Order: sequence, then C-alpha cells, then structure tokens
Amino acid sequence: MRFVSGVLLCFLPLWVVAADQPVAIALHGGAGTIERDRMSAEVEAEYRSFLDRAISDGYQQLKAGEEGLDVVVAIIQRMEDSPLFNAGKGSVYTWDGHHELDASIMHGEQLDAGAVAGVTTVRSPIALARAVMEQSPHVMLASRGAEQFARELGISEVSPAYFETERRKRALESYKARKQAGAEPHVDYKFGTVGVVVLDSEGNLIAGTSTGGMTGKRWGRIGDAPVIGAGTYADNQSCAVSATGHGEYFIRHTVARDICARMQFAGQNLQEAAETVIMDELVVAGGNGGIVAVDAGGEVSMVFNTPGMYRASVSGSGEKRIGIFGDEP
Repeated sequence: MRFVSGVLLCFLPLWVVAADQPVAIALHGGAGTIERDRMSAEVEAEYRSFLDRAISDGYQQLKAGEEGLDVVVAIIQRMEDSPLFNAGKGSVYTWDGHHELDASIMHGEQLDAGAVAGVTTVRSPIALARAVMEQSPHVMLASRGAEQFARELGISEVSPAYFETERRKRALESYKARKQAGAEPHVDYKFGTVGVVVLDSEGNLIAGTSTGGMTGKRWGRIGDAPVIGAGTYADNQSCAVSATGHGEYFIRHTVARDICARMQFAGQNLQEAAETVIMDELVVAGGNGGIVAVDAGGEVSMVFNTPGMYRASVSGSGEKRIGIFGDEP
C-alpha cells in the first residue's frame, strides 16, 4: 500500500477482489395452475429433487468461477432433456401434432443476444440460440433457416419423434376435444417454459429461456420466449430476467425489458420492479405468468400471479429457495 496526496491506497491481489464478487442463480420450470391437491406426493418429490440438484449444481459451478453463459446453457439443457418440463423432450404438441421449439439467450455486458423460433429437429434450442448470438451476425433465426444454420455448425439434430411424450399427447387430445365441443380449454394450455438467470463471478448478468410453446398452437405461432425484451432480457446495468406465462401478454408489455428499465431509469429495486410488472400491470391486462430475475448485487426475485411456479434460487448471500406452490416463500 502507499500514500498519494494524503490518501492511503491499498492494492489487493485479483483473487481477493474476485472473492468479493457475489454469484447468484435462479431458475423456473413454468407457471400455471400448480396446486397441491392436483399433484401426487411422488410427482412433487420428483420435481423438487430435480430443482434442488439443478440449482445446487449451477450455483457450485458459478462459485467455481465458471462463465455464466456456460452455466445458463448447461442448466437449461438439463431441463430440455427432462420430460418434466415444456421444453425439449417434454415439449407440447401443436394443433397438427408436431413440435415447434423456441429459445433465447442474452448476455448483459454488451447486450449480445441470440434466439431461435419454430425449430423441429434441434435437440437443444438454447444451444442453437447461443450459436446464433456468438457465430452469426443476427439475433433471431426461425424454422428451416435456423435448422440449416444448426446443420452447418454441426449442432445435434434429432428426429421430431424424439420430442414425443404420452403426457403431452393426452394434453393435446384434451385441448382439441374441448375446443371442438365449444368449451374453454384447460387453463394451463398456454403455460410452460424453462429459464435460468445468473450473476457470475465476473459480475455479468445472463438470462436464457427455452420452450415448447403453447398446447394446440397453430399457424406457426411464436410466443415471448424467443423475443428479446419480452421473455428474456439481461443488462449489467440492472438485472437479468426470464419469463414464463401467456406469451402474447408478455410480448405486448415487453415484460423482461420493463423490469430492467424500471430499475435502471425509475430507481426501483428488483423486487419492486418485478412486482409492479407481474402483479399490477399484467394482472390489470389479464395476463398470467411469472418471472425469475437476479440483479447486479446478487438479489433474486421470483414473482408470479398464478397458483404456482416451479422455481429455485440461490442468492448472492447464499440463501437457497425451492418452491412449487404459491404459499411457499
């Protein structure tokens, strides 16, 4: 250490500075009518076990200094590979009995972003979204063009049959039967997405989101998950957000960007901004869903206006939370 103009300057080794940088992570596995009396103890335990392992592993990777971008992709890929969630293997069916997958990712340092929409043969849409961000001059690629880009890069392809599950097939049959009978579809037909947000050891905020979309969707419908500013947003000046819910409302209200902007320009903290958008603005508009978010100080917010949301987090202080139902903290 030394004195300059009467001021004591202390030079610390880089590892000491890095140790002061908190890391944090939050994830969601979809929001909707998720209630205790509609879920068996066995299914609940399966979800809780998955969420616990995923959040713990992600946090340890961040503590070990792994880049946040790698952690976001890795944890989302675990969820894409699980039939528990509406992403990748567990994706819902379109009206015509197919699967059309969407994903996006954003890095808060330079506001780099990548997204894909309507892909049918890519095993990991989030990996392809990252490739769009890092290896193309574009932000969003769709359908056949996105799949061609994946082939050129050698990104893993699968047969569309890979995404088939009996659970989602029954959901489509129920949806179509109710529609054809003139009845309202089950309320949860429009929900289901996975997402991860992190603050890494370099102080960078990263957000990623992946989904199979909406049960029974038609005409190439695209929701908020691949739309930067709606379902995904990250900015080192404010926060990282991943959303889940009725995508049309999240697009109209640019939910993810709105939360970040309220912090950056209106002086709200993360929880205030998230609650204003999800519990006030969206509720008034008639939109249902939720978000997970983390800010530059490692604070975590998990806010939803539905009966439940699969969620887990570890904040910058090391506090761990896992929840499914709305009556959990």
